[in-house]
This record gives sequence, C-alpha cells and structure tokens, in this order.
Amino acid sequence: MSTSELWSTGTARERECTTKGAVDPVLINRVMRAVDRTLRCHHVDVSARVRLTGPACADAPTLAQAKVAFRNTHVRVQVPGPSGFIATFLADRLDRQLARLTSGALPRYWPDPARPPLAMPTDERPIVRRKHSALLTGTPDEAVRAMDAMDYDAYLYTDAETGDDAVVYWAGPLGVRLARQHQRQLPESASALSLTVNPHPTRRLTEVEAVARLCRYGLPFLFFTDPSSRRGRLLYRRYDGALAIVLPAAQGGRS
Repeated sequence: MSTSELWSTGTARERECTTKGAVDPVLINRVMRAVDRTLRCHHVDVSARVRLTGPACADAPTLAQAKVAFRNTHVRVQVPGPSGFIATFLADRLDRQLARLTSGALPRYWPDPARPPLAMPTDERPIVRRKHSALLTGTPDEAVRAMDAMDYDAYLYTDAETGDDAVVYWAGPLGVRLARQHQRQLPESASALSLTVNPHPTRRLTEVEAVARLCRYGLPFLFFTDPSSRRGRLLYRRYDGALAIVLPAAQGGRS
C-alpha cells in the first residue's frame, strides 16, 4: 500500500515524500532532512519530491528517489541501499548530481559503484509500467545530458542526424555508448564526449520476444524496434524485479 506524507520547514519550500511498502516514519524524516540539508548547501530553495520504496523482503534494499527542478532542468537521482544508510546514500548522490550540474563538468563514467546494473538471467517477468514519452530530438550529447540529469542508465531519444530512434547508455570502455536503429557509424557532428557506437544491428522484436530475450540473457535493458510501428522501444528491469518499457508517445509508423 502506498502512502504520502508532507515534510517542510518554516523557510524551505514544501518537500513531499511518497512511500510504497513498509517504510518507518523515522526513516522518512531522516531522508527528508538529509535532502533539505543538501539543497540548502547548494543554495537551492525549490520544491522536492521524494519517493521511498520499502524492501520487498529481508534481503532486498530500500529504494530512494528524489526529484527537483534546478536551473530550469529537471533533476532526478535514484539509489538503492540498506534502510539504515539510504538517507546518506540519497543525499550524497543528490549532492554530487547538483555539483556536477553547477560546475558544467562532463557526466559520470561507468561503472557506477553506487548502483550496479540489474543484470542476471531470470524467469520471464511481466511489464508492469508503460511510459509513453515525447522523445527528445537531438544529438547524442544532448541525450547524454538528459540521461545524466535524470540519473538514468539508458535514455531513449530520436537522433536528429539520421531520424532514427536511438539510445545512449553508460558502458565501457569510454563510458558512453550509442545505438541507433539503422545507422552504426559514428555521428558526423562534433561531440564533446568520447563515445562508442554499438556495432550490432538493432533487433526487430515484438514485446513478447523482447521480454524473453532480456530475461534469458540477463540484460539490464534492451533497445529494439517494434515491427508494427517501426519505432524504437526501451525495455528495462525495475528494482522490484518486474519490467517497464519506454516507447514514443506517437505510435504511428514513420515513412
């Protein structure tokens, strides 16, 4: 069962916390105070939305997420961890995210020790969330900046150079990798990033086939082309073990 609680101070803007599962009220206050302190350290007085998901079992982590609007950019961080440390983990990740955006430094590089990928073979899992998104149309650099600000591991967008749907994602050896539906060469436009291009063709799969492939091979996410719409889709694992999918808001095929 989900509940919502509001936590605020006399001087800060409202901070909203939504919880799912068993979450101790003491933990809610601890997390909200940690987020508030972090925002104050960066002289940011904006509303913050926090989500805490309690562990599904004794060995499972607590999942914490924070969203704020910072310098006209939507900023999100998400991190799993033991409930006794999750406030510190979330505050530290938010602090580093805001510091990186303030300094204009290049994005983080992979692997991320605070959040290892959800990669393991499993039985087939259900898709419990479908996110219809108005995709960014832009360059790989713009897509990486959006992915970094939202603390995603992979980001679906439309490549302005080719018109392909594409993904950027954190990967070795240079930290960022690009996959486009049809084009497998490096982008022609100059890039401030060092990136590699996935050399393999993007598979044409139904959702059923995509789920089977992701679970069978233990993939953290899978970018594929839907045969009927001819649009790209991004299937990924959630921390609760289920799957979610990102797909373009306009589902008509492209000519």
